[in-house]
Amino acid sequence: MARRIAGSPAMGVASFSPLAVRGPRWDGRFTVLILFLPPALVLFTLFVVLPVGEAAWYSAFNWNGFGRPTNWIGFDNYLFVLETRAFWLALRNNGLIIAVSLAIQLPLALTLALMLAERFRGAVALRMLFFMPYILAEIATGLIFSFVYDGDYGLVASVWRAFGAEPPHLLASTDTSMLAVLIVVVWKYFGFHMMLFIAALQSLDKTLIEAARIDGATRSQTLRHVVIPLLYPTIRLSVFFAIVGSLQLFDLVMPLTRGGPADSSNTMVSFLYNNGISRMRVGYGSAIGVILFVICVTFAVTYKRWFMRDE
Repeated sequence: MARRIAGSPAMGVASFSPLAVRGPRWDGRFTVLILFLPPALVLFTLFVVLPVGEAAWYSAFNWNGFGRPTNWIGFDNYLFVLETRAFWLALRNNGLIIAVSLAIQLPLALTLALMLAERFRGAVALRMLFFMPYILAEIATGLIFSFVYDGDYGLVASVWRAFGAEPPHLLASTDTSMLAVLIVVVWKYFGFHMMLFIAALQSLDKTLIEAARIDGATRSQTLRHVVIPLLYPTIRLSVFFAIVGSLQLFDLVMPLTRGGPADSSNTMVSFLYNNGISRMRVGYGSAIGVILFVICVTFAVTYKRWFMRDE
C-alpha cells in the first residue's frame, strides 16, 4: 500500500510533464510532414533542382543539343557570355524595366488603390477595368500592341497623321523600341499591384485612422503617417514581385520586337532564347540561364533577409 501511494505522485508528474504534453502535438506535425513534404520535395527536385543541375552541366560543353555533349570547354561559355556586348545590353534593359516598375508602375498602382479602395458607385467597375490588362495573356498583349505601334496602319500612325506629322516606327528603331516595351509593361502589370494594395487597404484597422482624424490629423497627414506605414508589408511584397517579374520578362518582348532591332530591346530571357535556342547553342544558352538563376536567387535571398525577415 505504501509503495502504491508513494508511486502515485511520480506517475502524476510524469503524465503532465512538458514532454508528455508536446508529444501528441509533435506527432500531429510529424504526420503532416510525412504526408505533404515528400510530394513537394519530389516536384521541387524534378522541376527546379534537376533542370538547374542539367543546365549547369550543359554549360560546360560546346553543344548544339543533338546527341550527347562531348566537347568539354569548362567555363568558356561563361566567359563568352560576359564578353558579349548584347548580354550587358540585355542586363541593362532588365535594369530599366525594374527602375520603371518601381518608379512609375508601383506609385501609379498605389495612387489608384487609394482612390478606389473606398466604397462608391462604380468603384468595382473601375477596379475591373484597370485589372483587365493583367488578365490578358502576355502573347495576346504583345500582338495587340504590335498593331498599335505599327508605323503604317497602327493607332500611333493614325494619331501622328491626324496632326500632319510623319508617323514613327517605334518598334523598328533602336532609340524607341525599349521605350515601347516599357510602356506596355507598365500598362500590363500595374493592375495586379493595384489589387494587392486595395486588398491591404480594406484589411486595415479603421480605428487607427479614425483615431488620427479625432486627434486633428489632416487627410494627407493620416495618409503619410498612418496608412502608408501600415502598408509597408504589402509594399515590400509588391516590390519583390515587380523585381522578380522584371528579371524574368520574356512573353511580352517576343511578339513585340523579338529583342531587336540590333538587340536593343533584349531582356535576359529573350537573349537566352535568341542565342541558346534559336541558334542551337545549347551550352551557351545554358550558361546564360545559370547566370540568370544566380542573379534571381541572390536577389530573393538578400531581399528576404533584409526587407522581409519578419514576414
